[in-house]
Amino acid sequence: MESFSADWLALREPADHAARSPALTARIADRLRARPGRHAVDLAAGSGSNVRYLLPRLPDVAHWTLVDYDAALLAQAWRLVTPVAREAGVGFDVRQGDLRALETLPLDGCGLVTASALLDLVSAAWLQAFAARCRGAGVDVLCTLSYDGRITCTPPDEGDDAVRALVNQHQRTDKGFGAALGPEATPAAVEAFEAAGFAVHTAESDWVLDAAHQELQRQLLAGWAGAARELAPGETARIDAWLARRLAQVDALASRIVVGHVDLLAIAP
Repeated sequence: MESFSADWLALREPADHAARSPALTARIADRLRARPGRHAVDLAAGSGSNVRYLLPRLPDVAHWTLVDYDAALLAQAWRLVTPVAREAGVGFDVRQGDLRALETLPLDGCGLVTASALLDLVSAAWLQAFAARCRGAGVDVLCTLSYDGRITCTPPDEGDDAVRALVNQHQRTDKGFGAALGPEATPAAVEAFEAAGFAVHTAESDWVLDAAHQELQRQLLAGWAGAARELAPGETARIDAWLARRLAQVDALASRIVVGHVDLLAIAP
């Protein structure tokens, strides 16, 4: 399964939190208010960023369980979530687990399952099985920050379209769950959850990266260039030239990048 470094997760966290849909968070908060005392499970929890965002905004969740494959990230999550949970008076635990084994996930009896930046990494088959598992458990689902294929760089560059196409192709490669949905994740999730009987709501949650996000822009551009080279090694010189021009814009504080994401809330019947 694909894993991410703690440094990358920390770097992207401010952009993640700023991009989230307040409306969908408020909608699930209202629903939980009518059913206080439920516990919630966060999948692919990483260093706990999603729970640290949601915990103070969902005060009627009595306990959080953070599930991730990476034990080192879970150890960091324990350290970072502890003061937030203590201040809110909410319990939590961390659990190492393989999301490919859906039957082992601790969903029964909980009120909410959450995940961030996960759905674009999984396959259509996994997503359909996940929706069925959540329907069987009668649990609501909030999945945020799914990449949707939109990348807009300002000022524009002649290489943008070619790199974006290669990035989106790379997003569809296997990330540990089979061929990933990549930019098709949200439409596939809407279809899967609606077919399972859920009422589904979506909202855009785009990253908007400007001069205040220089290092995030640099690492993002470098990652895109790396993905493009992997799929088109014969275009390495052009990709490198594109990257150099883009990084020069970042260094000049002239770069603005919008990355399309979508938040999804599925309400169980």
